[in-house]
Amino acid sequence: MDPDLYALVQLLRSDTKYSLEAYLFVREGLAYAADHIALENVAEPTSMVATAQAVRSKQKHVSGQELCEGIRQYALNQFGFMAKIVLNSWGLQSTSDIGEVVYKMIEIGLLKKSSRDRRSHFDDVFDFEAAFVEEFDFAADCSPCRRP
Repeated sequence: MDPDLYALVQLLRSDTKYSLEAYLFVREGLAYAADHIALENVAEPTSMVATAQAVRSKQKHVSGQELCEGIRQYALNQFGFMAKIVLNSWGLQSTSDIGEVVYKMIEIGLLKKSSRDRRSHFDDVFDFEAAFVEEFDFAADCSPCRRP
């Protein structure tokens, strides 16, 4: 068994507030955020090779706020209008819950934090209802499905 998965299963034996899917999704969201933030921070490369080298050389650390934003984008990309329902079903009700999941993964050694990171950086980054329901752009989400 994958050691990371084993560590998560062990964690879930003692703490069932969040599902395994929540932990896996936050980890995927972290990769998504790190990749997108790295790309956004690359200064006008001269070629695609320069872009790839710049991304690989970047320290892919993201702040709590950046991670929450990355997870918001990733959830919308993966689940569209259902994002809030899916995340809620895994126990993720707020950005504070994302922070709890991250810090539980730090405690068991699956993630690392910098000296500047704080658990409070995840609190009230955005409101799930607003981000996933009220501000949802149906036109953008359905544009690939439209027929000419």
